Amino acid sequence: MHIKTEAIERHTLAVTVENEPGILARIAGMFSARGYNIESLTVADVTEDASISRITIVTKGPPAVIEQVVAQLDRLVPVHKVIDLTELGPHVERELALVKVAGAGDHRIEALRLAEVYRARVVDATISSFVFEVTGGTEKIDKFLELMREVGLVEVARTGVAAIARGRQVI
Repeated sequence: MHIKTEAIERHTLAVTVENEPGILARIAGMFSARGYNIESLTVADVTEDASISRITIVTKGPPAVIEQVVAQLDRLVPVHKVIDLTELGPHVERELALVKVAGAGDHRIEALRLAEVYRARVVDATISSFVFEVTGGTEKIDKFLELMREVGLVEVARTGVAAIARGRQVI
């Protein structure tokens, strides 16, 4: 007997909502109540009067689960629109990370060399450490962190994914 399993896919969702207290908790609660994981979550107001916020959520699951997540998000009252950017097509994703690396001698030189290759900027420096700012896709940041572990990575702060559709498409 062969059991067919659906492939796990990564999806980026853009959700526009009324900017009101508790909406983020309701969305996170919907995910946790159903056992869905949020890999990345960013939120900010996007209108001049701060009445509408845009929430970008990165999650993984089989296509049927992603469809269910989108449908359930769409039913929440203060939600205006839910767009699966992954299904929509080409889109741009970026993330920012602040990366603290401590070390001396060759490790310090190597950290600076790697930062140059990854176009990371030094935003703070002391005799014993650097703080780098690196932006790009999640994979680029993950690789940068992997390499920095070898030369003295001590702390990381990441923003989460910000994403937008390419071309003329607007959500």
